[in-house]
Amino acid sequence: MSISLAEGVSLAETDSGAVLLDERSGRYWQLNGSGARVLQKLLAGAALAEAGAAAANGAKVPSDQAEQDVNTLLDKLHQAGLVRR
Repeated sequence: MSISLAEGVSLAETDSGAVLLDERSGRYWQLNGSGARVLQKLLAGAALAEAGAAAANGAKVPSDQAEQDVNTLLDKLHQAGLVRR
């Protein structure tokens, strides 16, 4: 899956995950470690399943659940105007 940050959105890693800044509105969005790993994998061109495995970070999460979680995060980021598909 190919996604990119929307124009005017920047990503900065933090100790606990990452922060997205929407420079158009001045709003910040914080991602926990799992969310940050998912977004970084997707921005690098990874498939949903691969991003889900990265989010699980070694935990025993069924692959279909991990992929569903990735889709949920991606939908929320898209609805907020932070990423483009």
